[in-house]
Amino acid sequence: MQFSKMEQALKVLIIDNDQGNRLAIQRSLEPIVPSLELTEVKSRRKAISLLKRNSFNCVFLGYLLSDTTGVSLLKELQEMGIEIPLIVLTPSENRRIAQEFMKSGAWDYIVESMISPDVLLKTLKNSMRIHKAEKELNSINQQLRENNEVLKQKNEELKQQQKQIHLKNLQLQEASRRQSQFLATISHELRTPMNAIMGFSQLLLRQYPDPLSSQQTDIVQRIFNNSQNLLTLINEVLDYSKLNTDQMDLTVEEFDLSMLVQFTIKELSCLTINKDLTLNVDVNLSNPLIFNDKNFLRRILINLLSNAIKFTPTGHIEVKVWEMNSQKIAIRVEDTGIGIAQEHLKSIFSPFQQVDQTLTRQHSGTGLGLAIVHSLIKMMEGEIHVTSELGKAQFL
Repeated sequence: MQFSKMEQALKVLIIDNDQGNRLAIQRSLEPIVPSLELTEVKSRRKAISLLKRNSFNCVFLGYLLSDTTGVSLLKELQEMGIEIPLIVLTPSENRRIAQEFMKSGAWDYIVESMISPDVLLKTLKNSMRIHKAEKELNSINQQLRENNEVLKQKNEELKQQQKQIHLKNLQLQEASRRQSQFLATISHELRTPMNAIMGFSQLLLRQYPDPLSSQQTDIVQRIFNNSQNLLTLINEVLDYSKLNTDQMDLTVEEFDLSMLVQFTIKELSCLTINKDLTLNVDVNLSNPLIFNDKNFLRRILINLLSNAIKFTPTGHIEVKVWEMNSQKIAIRVEDTGIGIAQEHLKSIFSPFQQVDQTLTRQHSGTGLGLAIVHSLIKMMEGEIHVTSELGKAQFL
């Protein structure tokens, strides 16, 4: 029985003051190791010097050395971090010495009287196999430690990034709050003079206190119409600012939905006068009384109808109201307007969003009307859907 080709060349160190042990190991190894490089020392000093400067496949350590004991040297080698398969030689029938060696870090032990080629072969192979496995395990553990350090560093970086993102979010929220508050303040301040302009314009249109010429009447009417358009824009900005800062609360009350729809359509019918438009309504309710926010629903209808009138040059606009079940009511606004392309449908409820974003667009507006509708419906725990193609649009 011999070592495999990978193990045929061995460098072995014997550290023992007993010449008989050294000779027995030499004679036992020579038949089983084809290429053997054997070094023998008797003292601790020479052993440490050799182990610091050379690499050995295995070390045999005796119990007594010329200047110390094998146990003391073994402990010293452990403290120095010298990792090598170390087999100790113990006196016959002395288990205490063997146990002392094993507790101090020996890999295996051989009773001095049992030294033979077979015993050495078995012990060497077992020790070298364990040593190889431990080296691989240490290498894996070292790699794991390095990976853990990298992960810790990455985690710290992620924590810092999260803190920065959180801080940025807080800053953005504060900036958004201040912006909404600013818009609300400006809108509120603009409404007062705008209402005054509209009030005086209406007073003049009543021919009070003096009659107006036709040219003057036309000018005052234009002032009133433009002021009304501007007030609508201001109201949209104000409403959106309130919604964005949670300053608008839902107020539930009982009201007649049929009357609300009819009144709102009648109120907006004046916008169709200068257009070739018909405004039709179909209310089919077994019980028109509902519980919800009347003002919210009125604003939703105004925005949807105003939007339909704005983007429908000719044709008709239809409003249909019906009961889907005992708990749900549906309102549909359908027009024959210019319609919306499929690729733009997903963004029409975004604030400040219009299909035509150019400065030369034909239709004016803030782009807040449908965003307000979406927010109000969400607060009312309802749903809104849109189906459209170029030339026709329908909101439900």
